[in-house]
Amino acid sequence: MSSPALLIDRAAPRRVFFERVLLPYRSLPPRGFNVLMLMLAGVSVAVGTLFVTLGAWPVCGFFGLDVGLVYLAFRLSYRSARQRETLSLADDELTVERVGIRGDRSLWRFQPFWVRVVYEEGHGDSNRLALASHGRSLPIGTFLPAPVRREVAATLRDALRRWRDALNPAQR
Repeated sequence: MSSPALLIDRAAPRRVFFERVLLPYRSLPPRGFNVLMLMLAGVSVAVGTLFVTLGAWPVCGFFGLDVGLVYLAFRLSYRSARQRETLSLADDELTVERVGIRGDRSLWRFQPFWVRVVYEEGHGDSNRLALASHGRSLPIGTFLPAPVRREVAATLRDALRRWRDALNPAQR
């Protein structure tokens, strides 16, 4: 049986060369969402009241319905923002941890010496970013805008280069 000191030594902190959390971009923060919904509800109540005074009371239900649909659309958008990917290059492995919308987690491990960062420019402003090793590839950052994927690819390539240089300091 191992002594407690040995267990602590095995759990020694790993040297992290690179770590980045990729999150979907949401342009409207939660406070802005609350302000928008209050303004939309206020306008709907004011215009609905006007229609009631003109005798067109059935229209009021549609004003409430549109506020509800806008609220639902934003809630679904914020729900999709729960997903994230964490890229971590530490000691002898590159890991990609993906957390889905429902909180489900997936973890991929790569040997950093063999992994390639595949960045492909598409038509217009589209592009694709993936990690490839031993004939398999893993797309990453699919929810990111094209310029951010480009920047992540450059940053990750630089981190892998620095990691490889640290393995063989005589080559510098």
